[in-house]
Amino acid sequence: MNLSEAKEYLESFVFHEDCHHRQLSLLPSVTRVEINKIDGSKIPYYINEFWTSKQRKASSLQEVSYRACFKPQLPRFFIHLLTESGDLVYDPFMGRGTTVIEAVLSDRNAAGNDINPLSRLLTEPRINLPLQEEIQDRLQEIRFQPDVKAEIDLSMFYHPNTEAELVSLRHYLKEKSSRGEEDRVDRWIRMAATNRLTGHSPGFFSVYTLPPNQAASGERQKKINAQRGQTPQYRDVKKLILKKTKALLKDITFEIRKKVNKRGKASLLLTEDARFTAVLRENSVRLTVTSPPFLDIVQYSSDNWLRCWFNSIDMKEIDKKITMAGTVQKWSEVMQEVFIELYRITRLGGWVAFEVGEVKKGKVKLEEHVVPLGRKAGFHCAGVLVNQQNFTKTSNIWGIKNNAVGTNTNRVVLFYKE
Repeated sequence: MNLSEAKEYLESFVFHEDCHHRQLSLLPSVTRVEINKIDGSKIPYYINEFWTSKQRKASSLQEVSYRACFKPQLPRFFIHLLTESGDLVYDPFMGRGTTVIEAVLSDRNAAGNDINPLSRLLTEPRINLPLQEEIQDRLQEIRFQPDVKAEIDLSMFYHPNTEAELVSLRHYLKEKSSRGEEDRVDRWIRMAATNRLTGHSPGFFSVYTLPPNQAASGERQKKINAQRGQTPQYRDVKKLILKKTKALLKDITFEIRKKVNKRGKASLLLTEDARFTAVLRENSVRLTVTSPPFLDIVQYSSDNWLRCWFNSIDMKEIDKKITMAGTVQKWSEVMQEVFIELYRITRLGGWVAFEVGEVKKGKVKLEEHVVPLGRKAGFHCAGVLVNQQNFTKTSNIWGIKNNAVGTNTNRVVLFYKE
């Protein structure tokens, strides 16, 4: 969808007693529109299957696992609808970097932020792409020390030889980083290795375990091993890093690489509190697409404890910094400050697509809390887009039934600044 087509979907202003908004009319022939009252105002809900995982295949660059991330089709939809080439697209809760990567793939400038340093570690290498040959040559240069062991017990996850290779690679990367010599090839190897630490296929370094976006504890893994009658088998660390590299880069042509690296070089990646991002200029962002932490549903640090170990990140420090709220009231207090900051950095005519979910078994619809927060910060609410689709089998991996429990539909509150 190009910009001229997108503009056709943006109708004239509709005024209410206490607010005004642009009424979206996306795909009018099939979109169902419902009017709901939120914070004393009539808010349109646009309900349809606006994007699907099959609608347009995501780039291979997006195939990095991270808890509670949205599909690339979501940010792409809004990037193509509401921005032009060269505009600045931002995500204050960057996660695995989905929005940032979609922005550079779409020839937009990008900025991303996440208080968890793992986020930048996973994102930066994929917008500053080395050549596959460079990665292969670097891997051959790295010397592994036999028989070295981790300072913590990892025997329930890794074969002794695999552990020795991982520990050797960890030491190599740590030393390069401490000397300020880590380059984009090293950062790519770090990212790919981090993504292969644990999983449920021979493509990972570990024995069969939980999916790669959640690491089991050592004790739980011992139980999994006993239940399955399994012991860790040897995995060739360099071979698997190269295999993952080939998979991530398989869609990358010369022209795509050139575009990604051009925009990636100009990108800004932060590790700050999303409420305080002074380095971002006022009135600079054309579009924010984000999905904030939902209450206390996901435990980011404990889920990533092995990734933190490999990258020498203090998990306790992450716990202190990540804002997790157990109640809607506390969550809203934090998000209010986020919206105030978003208003500061959003340019006139700019947009915020704020994806929220149905939590607490669908009893809490966060958009009903988000709409007042955005309006109080100064934004106008254009409506709520509800993307409904049939889930694939991966959506049930945590025992969540379709449209029953957890985050089941994409519910995106759309704001604009005028």
